[in-house]
Amino acid sequence: MDISPDIVFHLAAQPLVRESYINPIETFNTNIIGTLNVLEACSFIEKDVNFITITTDKCYENNETGLRFIESDPMGGKDPYSASKACAEILTKSYALSFFDQNKLKIVTARGGNIIGGGDWSNDRIITDIVKSISKKNNITIRSPDSIRPWQHVIDVVIGYLKLGEYNQSKSNAFDSFNFGPSEANEIDVMTLTSKFLSYWNPSNSSIIIDDNHNPPESKILRLNSSKAKNILNWKPAMDIEKTIQETALWYKRFYSKKEIIEYSIKQLKKYI
Repeated sequence: MDISPDIVFHLAAQPLVRESYINPIETFNTNIIGTLNVLEACSFIEKDVNFITITTDKCYENNETGLRFIESDPMGGKDPYSASKACAEILTKSYALSFFDQNKLKIVTARGGNIIGGGDWSNDRIITDIVKSISKKNNITIRSPDSIRPWQHVIDVVIGYLKLGEYNQSKSNAFDSFNFGPSEANEIDVMTLTSKFLSYWNPSNSSIIIDDNHNPPESKILRLNSSKAKNILNWKPAMDIEKTIQETALWYKRFYSKKEIIEYSIKQLKKYI
């Protein structure tokens, strides 16, 4: 092959819950068949390939009990996005167990929580909605203000993924999976997140408005148990909720102030390390 990687991080996806209600076929095709296509392509590489599939905390069958999900909990999902990611998990495990002796793929999956941080422009995400509203001097409309999510900074999660890639290089079993969630204190509701974010930006022309319209159903509460990652990978999140929100807010505030952002992003990384 012209391209012969040693390690593959598969993050490509249709990643939005609300979009999955609008375009369910595209969502399932991208997240399931797309994952299979990448696995198949890598199976033809004539050397060991370290393959890490990134899914989501929404891949679990969520009965809204509030209990923390562990890696062996059943897969599931009521909305098309969550269901497609559960299918991607099942597909990846099946592929690993079925063809472990026929190819040289070392396969593992990673399940992260609600990741925030500078540079995310996807629609229907709370931080993106906030910063776009502030930049246009509009009121900030939020839905599901009482929904609790495990918020974590993207740098924290990427460090976990890198540690997982290192671990996966040397493991001998056909398949494994890991949760990467924040500390319990980072599990706050959408309204609290929004209020804290605004305290670090302090815009003068934007107020919070609750969206009372009918919205597609989403999980009310999601929590991950990350003990496995902490014990095996020696990983734990370094940013508490205040630092997570502060670093995110300051990045966007600087971006919309039209100040240089690449060097600032590098400084954030160096400060974290």
